[in-house]
Amino acid sequence: MPHETALIATIAAAFVLAFGLGFVATRLRLPPLVGYLVAGVLIGPFTPGFVADTGLAQQLAEIGVILLMFGVGLHFSIPDLMAVRRIALPGAIAQIVTATAIGAAIAYTWDWGLGAAIVFGLSLSVASTVVLLRALEQRNALHSPEGRIAIGWLIVEDVAMVLALVLLPALAESLGGTPKGLAGHVAQDNVAVALALTMAKVALFVGIALVVGMRVVPWLLMQVARTGSRELFTLAVLAVALGIAYGSAQLFGVSFALGAFFAGVILSESDLSHQAGADSLPLQDAFAVLFFVSVGMLFDPSIVLREPLAVLAVIAIIMVGKSVAAFLIVLAFRYPVSTALTVSASLAQIGEFSFILAGLGVTLGLLPAEGRDLILAGALLSITLNPVAFAGIGPIMAWLRRHPKLLARLDPSTEPELVAPVGKKGKLRDHAILVGYGRVGSAIGPALEQHGFPFVVVERDRRVLDELQARGVPVVYGDASAPGVLAAAGVAGAKLLVIATPDGFQARRILEIARAANPGVDVVVRTHSEAELRHLESQRVGRVVMGERELAMSMLEYTLCSLGVPRDRARLAVNQARGAQVSSEGT
Repeated sequence: MPHETALIATIAAAFVLAFGLGFVATRLRLPPLVGYLVAGVLIGPFTPGFVADTGLAQQLAEIGVILLMFGVGLHFSIPDLMAVRRIALPGAIAQIVTATAIGAAIAYTWDWGLGAAIVFGLSLSVASTVVLLRALEQRNALHSPEGRIAIGWLIVEDVAMVLALVLLPALAESLGGTPKGLAGHVAQDNVAVALALTMAKVALFVGIALVVGMRVVPWLLMQVARTGSRELFTLAVLAVALGIAYGSAQLFGVSFALGAFFAGVILSESDLSHQAGADSLPLQDAFAVLFFVSVGMLFDPSIVLREPLAVLAVIAIIMVGKSVAAFLIVLAFRYPVSTALTVSASLAQIGEFSFILAGLGVTLGLLPAEGRDLILAGALLSITLNPVAFAGIGPIMAWLRRHPKLLARLDPSTEPELVAPVGKKGKLRDHAILVGYGRVGSAIGPALEQHGFPFVVVERDRRVLDELQARGVPVVYGDASAPGVLAAAGVAGAKLLVIATPDGFQARRILEIARAANPGVDVVVRTHSEAELRHLESQRVGRVVMGERELAMSMLEYTLCSLGVPRDRARLAVNQARGAQVSSEGT
């Protein structure tokens, strides 16, 4: 009996080659995704040998994007998104306009039309969510101020690209292309109507998702969880992610990625969000690999030899022009240089929306096939080189610290009056220094206040800085790993150092500075890595804690005991803090 094996062959070839080449890339100290992209090139139509089904690979890759965006929604709450709206919204729009203008100008020098120039520029302006998340996760920076800004920035970019995908068919004829479908017959006078309808659809979807979904979905998953069936719960999670993504695309015209993101946001309000994330993680990883393989399949390697200068120009736009624009925009909002560098490195690549825009441009007759190849070449090379952009942050910051006048011009927060407010109240002795006041630090600080222990917070989020200053909490603004910041917090006379930042490399540096100034200071550190845990324990750290909520509770107990509170009273305070945290989450 004959069998159709195109799907099996595509998945098998993709996984086998991706595994082998990903392993080789890792041994060569390259990101594994470089191997995944090369695997796609090898089974694509532009290289000899086996050719996988491109159509099937694209659909499998779309599932990967859906599951990945679902995971983003699970870990990125609405308050986090609203907290960065003032920089993410104007910053993303300004960066899109800048990158699009640069790309369009380059396209004009190649004698391309207006439509091709706009599609080309837009395709180079939007970064890959997949690549960004992997980079932030590897650096434990997903929940850092820089991570929240970068993710919020990309969400705004995605929404803007959804709007572009809706409007391009309506504008195709006026831009020199071929109109397709119903949108192609919309007159130019009706563009404003089409824009209004699109925004209304998106607003309606978001409203229904947040108002109705947050009531129905968590309740439904709780009922499934009570059955005790793990496979049924996993199935329910996937049904929510894929069902909302597909339904939103069909009913409201939004992208699968945006629908999946809001599906995750809906579920993030449930107590089951961590279990949902853990159950969907293996499928996220598997389909993310298929996404990168599918990208490689679309790439024609000969474009690098045929148009080397054009490829270099594309790479320059993506990794220099767009990054410099983002860097200046973040600085204009008075964020630290380190934040600006991290955000600009995060955006120094392009990805999934670029491929979708390029494909639509070719379909509408706006973008030549050569333009699509250049975009794919830019994507492949920029994704490969993106770790280099992140690796350059440390050396650039080190160079700037050796030139303090230039650093002070770029980052006014390094000036003494902003860095050392603690000294105005006199020198503190036998106090605690709390580095980071996020989810973990904000659980420890109030308990210290309640027990009357003096402490100083070191924080680089201006929003948190303003809140703490308004409450009268001694706070030092800056990066605790930068010279002079811990000294301003009185580390030489401190009894305890609580490092609540999730960045393992930063924690190491903070520990080195603290021990050099005060060898006897007690230390408690949070970490997300087993290797980092072993290293920190070897440095005679008082306690190293992993986890999230229990991490905060364990650090709080140790902090109170270290400051002289009897263990029974410390445990009582921890139980009270745990109850207060659960109560606040329930409301």
